[in-house]
Amino acid sequence: MPPHMNSEQNPKQHGDRTRSDTPADAAPEEDPGASSDRVPLTRQRVLATALKLVDAEGLDALTRRRLARELGRDVMTLYRYAPDQAALLDGIVELVLDELELPEEGQNWQTQLRRSAHNFRRLALAHPHVVNLLLTRPVATAFGLRPPATLRPLEHFLDMLTAAGFSAPEAMRIHRAYVGFLYGHLLAELQDTIVNPDETDDLLRLGLHHLPVRKFPILRSLATELAHYDGARELDHGLDLLLAGITTQQTNSRGN
Repeated sequence: MPPHMNSEQNPKQHGDRTRSDTPADAAPEEDPGASSDRVPLTRQRVLATALKLVDAEGLDALTRRRLARELGRDVMTLYRYAPDQAALLDGIVELVLDELELPEEGQNWQTQLRRSAHNFRRLALAHPHVVNLLLTRPVATAFGLRPPATLRPLEHFLDMLTAAGFSAPEAMRIHRAYVGFLYGHLLAELQDTIVNPDETDDLLRLGLHHLPVRKFPILRSLATELAHYDGARELDHGLDLLLAGITTQQTNSRGN
């Protein structure tokens, strides 16, 4: 999305340039932490700084006052680039989804779905504090009003499946099942908490020893399985089940 220019980016309209003016061919170096008013402020820079703050400290740290301080600007200046908190959060989602790598064409649809899932997982692990935004912000807006970056993965998904022979309505239903599984997996993986990381006994590491043996015998018995959770492996296991079901449905529908 092209940056919005403000008066700080416009060259002087009249008069000769003085020695203190910046040459037209010399772009100022942007430092997100700089406090100088000479550094141009753009929507991209505001969102990038907001995302950096969320990545480091979580969503609760993202206030206009704190963001303005990080940018070295007055709070009121930010309203030009994000008129309210909702616009700021939507912009962060847009920025993160722009990083999502979509699989190349020429691969079968099963391979593309697997690679898309792992690419999204890597993106979520890189921005764990943004995951809840990725799950909730796009659906809070009607399809036609969402930023293009949030719809790009969906259009790619639908194009891939319709090219593989699925009808558009079938492709949309598959997308809903796929996204529901993927989001559920990521939430479970990111919320998995180790109580005592340095503890060698798995039961103690997860704090499962606090659970009564008679009431939670099976859960306690899974201490080793839970302590050595492999997110990528579990994602593939879930995809095996999901893709097998889709393939069976495709075969049955073509046989009728």
